[in-house]
Amino acid sequence: MDFLQSLLFGEGVAHSIFVLAVVITLGSALSKIRICGISLGPTWILFAGIAAGHFGMRFNHDTLEFVRDFGLTLFVFSIGLQIGPGFFSSLRKGGLRLMWLSLLVMIVGTALTYLIHLLSGIPLQTMSGVLAGAVANTPAMGAAQQTYIDMTGVNDPSIPLSFAVSYPFGIIAVIIAFILLRFILRIDLSKEGEALKALNNENKLASKYSIEITNRQIDGMTVGEIRNLINRQFVISRISHDGNKASIADSDSVIHCGDKIFVVSSPEDKIAVMKFLGHEINMLEAEWGEFEGKLVSRRIVITRPEINGKRFVDLRLRTKYGINITRVNRSGVDIIPYQGMELQLGDKVMVVGSEDAINKVSDLLGNSLKKLHQPHILTIFLGIAIGVLVGSIPLFSIPQPVKLGLAAGPMIMAILIGRFGTHWHLITYTTLSANLMLREVGLAMFLAAVGLASGDGFVEAVVAGGYIWMIYAVIIAVVPVILVGVFARLVYHMDFYTIMGMLSGSMTNPISLSYANGIAGNDMPAISYATVYPLVMFLRVIFAQMMILFMM
Repeated sequence: MDFLQSLLFGEGVAHSIFVLAVVITLGSALSKIRICGISLGPTWILFAGIAAGHFGMRFNHDTLEFVRDFGLTLFVFSIGLQIGPGFFSSLRKGGLRLMWLSLLVMIVGTALTYLIHLLSGIPLQTMSGVLAGAVANTPAMGAAQQTYIDMTGVNDPSIPLSFAVSYPFGIIAVIIAFILLRFILRIDLSKEGEALKALNNENKLASKYSIEITNRQIDGMTVGEIRNLINRQFVISRISHDGNKASIADSDSVIHCGDKIFVVSSPEDKIAVMKFLGHEINMLEAEWGEFEGKLVSRRIVITRPEINGKRFVDLRLRTKYGINITRVNRSGVDIIPYQGMELQLGDKVMVVGSEDAINKVSDLLGNSLKKLHQPHILTIFLGIAIGVLVGSIPLFSIPQPVKLGLAAGPMIMAILIGRFGTHWHLITYTTLSANLMLREVGLAMFLAAVGLASGDGFVEAVVAGGYIWMIYAVIIAVVPVILVGVFARLVYHMDFYTIMGMLSGSMTNPISLSYANGIAGNDMPAISYATVYPLVMFLRVIFAQMMILFMM
């Protein structure tokens, strides 16, 4: 039985892999447990790790740090890669407001920490560890510890110990705060989802409608000439003259009064386009398909790597094949096509034309779903490498170098690659299942490693009086989340999913984000999380160092 003893409590690669797998297996099994209909999800992996660490199942410190940091990197990178295409548009819609709210969370939490220090008499350096644990921020704890050493010349073990004791309770506290916030605000998730869906439908980037031409001023003009007259974003897809069969409309197609046209435009331009051309008629897109006889429309998926990053103007599809592109669907959103638009692998292009022409375009673009299932790991690991490099660059020193770190650096790079990767002909597409697998594996590795690292000495510290750190960590985590969450809902009328993502990012808490994603069923928590996370990671390190400097 010596081999079993070595496997459980020894050293080596087999021991490390076995312990990690056992902790993740046990935690994943416990994550199925629901209490009053509520599950803590993957947070159970953290508790399983703490239990395993307490009973002596641990491995090399350097290996443990690698598993923790690499798991977190995989988690944040997969999130950034998924939300990258829509990140900057979401930033324009409300990013500054989200950042202001996250800053408010940090200010309230830091002020609360200092107030507890004054009332309890606990040294400020110890409270800095409690604060770092409450907000699940290892870099902040490291910055506080290093700053204290630089300023005093000695190490204070209470900083990492208070962090280790506070960390799991800070994580759980944010999830509890979400549950309380849902109760306080009387959130009905089904109604919240319906309201968000209705809002997304209103903000779709493409509206489709039919118009009968009545403006005599444009009688006899070409589609290209009309497009130059109206400074609006629209496409005339099909045209029917005097009830004859419809044909594809190109720039040279001539428009006459009485003609019927099928138009695709942005929602905000619909009224202007309609008023200028004529009046809307009750003729759906499906009726155009029946009306036009041999003219067909088909959605083609871009699966050829050679097309990734190409522009419509480079492909010259209309000139070569006589077809018309009416819209592009990317990540579930319809986009009005334009000549300079760069295509990405996984884009769905709506093509109208003859059967033969569409078949040729389909061959050109790929339209082979099997090819989308092939992983493209070059982009992933190249992005991680550059992200780690960016995260390691010292931005400035006060007195220690402030860096973005192994979480913010890769996330920022993933967002940039997700949005601009086609400029460098990088294939950024991953299937949803592949992205989720990468994300969950990374999170499981991170939680297991944190739990194993915290388990040794955890019970002893709690019994010796460290239990008060747990209570303070819960207060520091819960109070800012509830106060700012209520403020965001009542003042800014933000949806609950965005609030949860913003608050998770403000607390640099990937576990609470996982919880938010689980009950949301959409990308809103992830988008708001990624919007505030890089700035928060940066400021958390600064706040931790300033707290130690203020003590001096």
